[in-house]
Amino acid sequence: MTGIQEKTASVNNLEECLKCTVCTVYCPVTAVNPGYPGPKQAGPDGERYRLKDSAYYDESLRKCLNCKRCEVACPSGVRPADIIQAARIRYSKHSTSLRDRLLASTDFVGGIATVMAPIVNGMLSLRPVKVLMDKTIGVDAHRQFPAYSGEKFTTWWHREAEKGQSAFSKHISYFHGCYVQYNFPRLGRDFVKIMNAVGYGVHLLSGERCCGVAKIANGLIGDACRDAQRNMEAVRRSVFKENRTVIATSSTCVLTMRDEYSELLGVDNSDVRSNINLATRFLHTLVDSGEIKIAFRKDYLKNVAYHTPCHMARLGWGVHSVELLKMIPGLNLNVLQQECCGMSGTYGFKKENYKYSQAIGQTLFDNISAANPDVVATDCETCKWQIEMSTPYKVLNPVSIIAEALDVDETRKLNGLC
Repeated sequence: MTGIQEKTASVNNLEECLKCTVCTVYCPVTAVNPGYPGPKQAGPDGERYRLKDSAYYDESLRKCLNCKRCEVACPSGVRPADIIQAARIRYSKHSTSLRDRLLASTDFVGGIATVMAPIVNGMLSLRPVKVLMDKTIGVDAHRQFPAYSGEKFTTWWHREAEKGQSAFSKHISYFHGCYVQYNFPRLGRDFVKIMNAVGYGVHLLSGERCCGVAKIANGLIGDACRDAQRNMEAVRRSVFKENRTVIATSSTCVLTMRDEYSELLGVDNSDVRSNINLATRFLHTLVDSGEIKIAFRKDYLKNVAYHTPCHMARLGWGVHSVELLKMIPGLNLNVLQQECCGMSGTYGFKKENYKYSQAIGQTLFDNISAANPDVVATDCETCKWQIEMSTPYKVLNPVSIIAEALDVDETRKLNGLC
């Protein structure tokens, strides 16, 4: 075996697989696509053969969502999803198409799209344009694109927020990610609002790049590694030189930087992994320890259905978002049974995956309809896109809901800022 193969075999504990098939039962792709062999066969079973001869690699592994539900379900701690993704990286002969490059190049495409957001948003909503993309590059004509913002989050931060951050005694660095930067700056503004209200200055990472999850999924491993290295350099500057932990508002960004960098890309992050955190986990830990206090408006009344994203379930951190939302007095919270939405980043955009993407998400869509909330809460931006396209309900990150309900003046007073 090669060094990489030995690392995969040992780190992912494939020989600890009990062959119980629990992972296959929980796999959302296996349930709707008979062409996918399932995580047990594609993961530990297949890896035993691939370690002997790479010719055993099967391109059907590309049907894996990398939702990691198999890893959450495994009673032995085997990581089938990581085994599958590592095999795709090492053995796949699939050439990256123009479509895959465009979907994965979030910083490049987002940077252009925000400059002419009204035109881009209008064009992407036109049926003839959707049909053209379907026929030429393979983006399904039924898929709705998330709208681009006319102003990047960082533009707002430099203009409106930057000057005031140094006045605080405590500080964090914010990994905003592509979604906040190009599509939904409001989430970043909401995060700054909350952190400032509880006494924390918010700063940007120097030279932040996309977390790389889309590039990993689309086979652009060299580009993903370069972005990962750049992000880790920025995180290390924040942690070791500026004494600031790094907080993100996306569960997928956090999972990618904490786990995928080392396990799939071979980018060492062991010295700073524990300093990469999710906003709701960070806030809930501070509240739970008594370090900060949060006050909410008495007139805020809302029925909220909380959807736990798959990557949030893999992190095991859904409890933090739930407990924070429960703190809002006027909020009636319905925690939905954890189901995959079927979007999985760029997976649901692709013509060959669209019908499976929608079939996977149908149970979640039905559960949301049965709950009939005022708004759906979730920590993943692509879950938001999928739910808003497939149901009539608005979706917000828990951070935005907390910011809506926040009594800023009373919170500042409780934290000694007035």
